[in-house]
Amino acid sequence: PQIPRGTPFDDFFRHFFGDPGNGRDGSIAPARSLGSGFIVSADGYLLTNHHVVDGADEIIVRLSDRREFVAELVGSDARSDVAVLKIAAEGLQPLKMGDPEKLKVGEWVVAIGSPFGFEHSVTAGIVSAKGRSLPSDSYVPFIQTDVAINPGNSGGPLFNLDGEVVGINSQIYSGTGGFMGLSFAIPIDVAMGVSDQLRDKGYVVRGWLGVLIQDVTRELAESFGMEQPQGALIAKVLPDSPAEKAGLQVGDIVLSYQGEKVVYSSDLPPLVGASKVGEKAKLVLLRGSKKKTLRVTIEELPEQDGAPPTPRGKARGGDRLGLGVTDLAEGQAEAMGIAGGVVVRELMDGAGAEAGLRRGDVIV
Repeated sequence: PQIPRGTPFDDFFRHFFGDPGNGRDGSIAPARSLGSGFIVSADGYLLTNHHVVDGADEIIVRLSDRREFVAELVGSDARSDVAVLKIAAEGLQPLKMGDPEKLKVGEWVVAIGSPFGFEHSVTAGIVSAKGRSLPSDSYVPFIQTDVAINPGNSGGPLFNLDGEVVGINSQIYSGTGGFMGLSFAIPIDVAMGVSDQLRDKGYVVRGWLGVLIQDVTRELAESFGMEQPQGALIAKVLPDSPAEKAGLQVGDIVLSYQGEKVVYSSDLPPLVGASKVGEKAKLVLLRGSKKKTLRVTIEELPEQDGAPPTPRGKARGGDRLGLGVTDLAEGQAEAMGIAGGVVVRELMDGAGAEAGLRRGDVIV
């Protein structure tokens, strides 16, 4: 749809890109992306989202004092959705970083960004949950909030009430494309860890265990003699992986990793990913009805780890069904005892939702 004349969004694009014209010469207008970001150091480093700058030929940063700079892309990491930019500017005031671990569910938080080009917009809400895992970003323990996030907010800071940055606003969950009360932020300690690696090496090294996992259902918990469902059930051990070398087996249930309790299967990937390569990690697991402790030497996560993250915007499906699907990762079908299938990753209004389909369902 055409952007209404006179709105901040229209003014923003015309300021940076000029009048788009009528296109009578047959030329194709360049794709444009709008996002937010924030300063993390006085020497010009900024953080934003990977998906905000991905594929950009030129990145223009506009500061709150209306100064404009062409930014250098220092590095970008798709798995965490974090990007680091650098501008040659003086008089920059970096934001103060907070501790996401101290956040409590129900605590008030504030987001600042430029939704639809309306600069310096402030929205507020509460922390709904912590440690959320999304299909596209299994290595990020997201902060879930009900803070209103819209296009243009991505990459902006999430503050606690002390004015400290506790996260980077990254995604929303929506069946319509608009805000529906579910937004997700990358914890700032995770983002800064990624930033440090991007600045030092230009890429991010993550730990790798080499297993495919799933949640422990109540029925499985009862069959293992567990009082309540918890842990990460190993559905497949990848060949020549650290897990195979250490003796992990299909059916093992990981209860803790390096002393950190694993309540849900989604708790494990961020813990492993944050481990250093070569670290001998201690795993407490349940094998049959007995607890067992193993030491695993963590290796570097390969580009394809057997369960690659869902590419953003690459889910396939149909408008009639109102859903987007991706193929099962290598080994997942075998672990489920099926020949193959697709996983529901996106669900909009349509026949799929009306039939009772949910995100995460496997269609065979």
